[in-house]
Amino acid sequence: MWQSLVFFLATIVVVSKGSELGLSHQIHLLRPKSGSGGDIVPNVSCLSWRVGVEAHNIIGWSTVPKECEGYVGHYMLGYQYRKDSKVVANEAILYAQSLNLTGDGKDVWIFDIDETTLSNLPYYAEHGFGAEPYNSTLFNAWILKGTQPALPESLNLYKKLLSLGIKVVFITGRGESQRKVTTTNLKNVGYHTWEKLILKGSAYSGKTAVVYKSSERRNLEKKGYRIVGNIGDQWSDLLGHHVGNRTFKLPDPMYYIS
Repeated sequence: MWQSLVFFLATIVVVSKGSELGLSHQIHLLRPKSGSGGDIVPNVSCLSWRVGVEAHNIIGWSTVPKECEGYVGHYMLGYQYRKDSKVVANEAILYAQSLNLTGDGKDVWIFDIDETTLSNLPYYAEHGFGAEPYNSTLFNAWILKGTQPALPESLNLYKKLLSLGIKVVFITGRGESQRKVTTTNLKNVGYHTWEKLILKGSAYSGKTAVVYKSSERRNLEKKGYRIVGNIGDQWSDLLGHHVGNRTFKLPDPMYYIS
């Protein structure tokens, strides 16, 4: 009874907070976790750790510090993650609206997929919010369900870009074997059209995400496309070469991809 009441009250708080901030479409309901009341975590400032991650000062990490699992969980499930994502998406929209486009169909915007276009938060909520070691078997099984919700702020950006005449190109670390399920998932949650969906082929086996995505962006430019914008949750989406005229980093303290 007590746990049900806490869950109910926590859900009300998140929804009301989201309403105040102009947010809707909860990705995942808040559930109570330890350490959510601002308790000090010994030896680690989890807020400082997250800022270090987002600023790309903390790199090469494999898991969220175990003592920060509760903090990261509440950040991701609460209103702050959505608020931060909205700030990024709104800045991207303002930038896009300022562009003088040629109208020749060659202006494109790059979107990453996982934690940018689609959210795996329901999965990570059951797997420690990044505090558990990555399990490719479990994660791929989740991907193959094809039920990932859209990140609402990114979907809004996507729609705005299309209305401005900017085409969308998805470049994802997902493999070619996941093309069908990814295509269906994207369309089911509102991403109905795009110029290209680029998945990681076997030629890039063993290559970092920076190398892979840089090469694919270069290929786009060789075909005459102009990359006017680029958005992703990982720095590896935005580093390297041919990154585009401007890049936008979405928050993601749950995992790191090099």
